[in-house]
Order: sequence, then structure tokens, then C-alpha cells
Amino acid sequence: MVPYARVITVTIVLVLASAVGFGFERSFGSPDDNPDSVICAKTFRLAAEQKWASLPIGDVIVEVGKSFLGNEYVAHTLEQPGEECLVVNLRGFDCVSFYENCVVFARCIKKGTTTFDDYKRELQRIRYRGGIIDQYPSRLHYTSDYFFDNEKKGTWKVVTKEIGGEPFIKKVSFMSAHADSYKKLKENPEFLPVIEQQEEAINKRTMFFIPNARVAAAAPSIKNGDIIGITTNIEGMDVGHTGVAVWQGTDLHFMHAPIAGARVQITDVPLAEYLKKVKKHTGIMVARVLEP
Repeated sequence: MVPYARVITVTIVLVLASAVGFGFERSFGSPDDNPDSVICAKTFRLAAEQKWASLPIGDVIVEVGKSFLGNEYVAHTLEQPGEECLVVNLRGFDCVSFYENCVVFARCIKKGTTTFDDYKRELQRIRYRGGIIDQYPSRLHYTSDYFFDNEKKGTWKVVTKEIGGEPFIKKVSFMSAHADSYKKLKENPEFLPVIEQQEEAINKRTMFFIPNARVAAAAPSIKNGDIIGITTNIEGMDVGHTGVAVWQGTDLHFMHAPIAGARVQITDVPLAEYLKKVKKHTGIMVARVLEP
């Protein structure tokens, strides 16, 4: 996974930003012809019918995720030409937009804010630094930065250290080192110094991870609906894949949007075993979503 670089195919309408930093939105013209609005309403209706709001938020996250099982993987879902905007796509997911939407819907369900506009406000709050859209660098590109910013916003608590994590000794630099691979950075070289400053800030933080060899032992401390960032051995990158922790019987599994050509699924083996099957996976970071 290139950090948070994504694309979406959708009929485009620009909606002017409000004074409080609500950025341009790309979606369809009206709720009646907007398939994402229809899916949003269907998800909230299912939540009401099955009384998900009465569940712990971690369980709500899992129920939302299960409602998306079978949806196709869509790479680069956020990369759009022009000004940075709030991109909505509930028809297909990459690994980040999948867990992100699980969290957004769960928070809305628990708060009782269940209109399409409520959903979009919550999505923007979680996806962007401080919840404000201010051009491409304001999007939270690195997963460890995404975790950090949303911990500050009270979305979740990063629990990696307390469940047995050890220091994560690695520097991020992938985006600045591969700027030509990012269309927005290539087209807007003035963004590169901002990305470099963000990388520098990330590299000053003390972060933790649980190495592959210790994930099985740590599993009993991971809860249903925890957000999992899978660390990687790719140079300059912190996390290479993301998803949701799911307990099935006595085993901890992983719900995710895996790769192009695949669909949203739950691993057929426990998380610890899944990690060992992929050479670039080195361990996990864990964020626990808080009740809103």
C-alpha cells in the first residue's frame, strides 16, 4: 500500500466549501441519484433494525464491516484531479477507506447522527488533520500519523504499548523519497516541503509496535473492532496495510480490503498466522476506538 494514495471513478459535482473548512465534495448531484447516499441510508437503516447502537462501539465497527463483506477492492480511492476534496465511495474500498468507514459509521450510529451529511462531517473529521481540508497535505497520509491525529481528536486510544508493544525504530520518508509517484506532489512541488515537515514531526515521536512473533501472545488483549495497522519492511514506510480485528470463537482474525482483484473479507486464518504469510509484514499497531 502506498500511504493513502487512492483513486475513485464517480460522476463529479463540486460543492463549495463552508467557512469552517468543509472542503469541496465530489459525489453525485442529489441524494436520489447518489449511490453512496443510498448505501449510507441503507447502512443506517440496518443499524436501526438490528439495534447496533446498543452494542459496544467495537462490536458496531465489526457489524458495519461485515455489512461490507464482498465489496470490491478499489485502489487509490482518494486521488482526484483538482483541489483536494472530500471523496465519498461506499461501493468499493482500499484498506484504509474500509476501516475508516467502519469507524465513521460506528461513531455516527452511537451518536444518533445518521443523515448523509452527518456521515460526511464525521468522515472529514477523521480523514483530515484536525478535521480541516486544506489542500493535499492536510490529508492524513501515513497511518501512524493518522493514528496520532485521531488520538488527539479523541476518536481512539492507541493501545499498542500497553498491550505489549516495543519501540518502533523506523523513520518515515516514503512520500518525499518517491514524490514522482504521487501525482499531487508531482503537479504541486510546493506541497513537498510540507510533506517533509510532516515526516520530520512523525520521526520525532516515540511509537510502538508488536512484532509478528509476539502477536499471538498479545491477541487476548486485542478487542473486537480494534483498528490494526500492519507495519512493513518497505523502506521509509511505517504501515503497509490496515484493517479491523475480529474475534471468531477463540481466534483473533482480521477483516480487511486486501488487494486489487479481491473483495472485503475476513482472513481464513488467525491474524498472527496471516501476518507470517506475507514477507513485508513485520508486526502491528493497535488503536481502540472510544465511545463518542
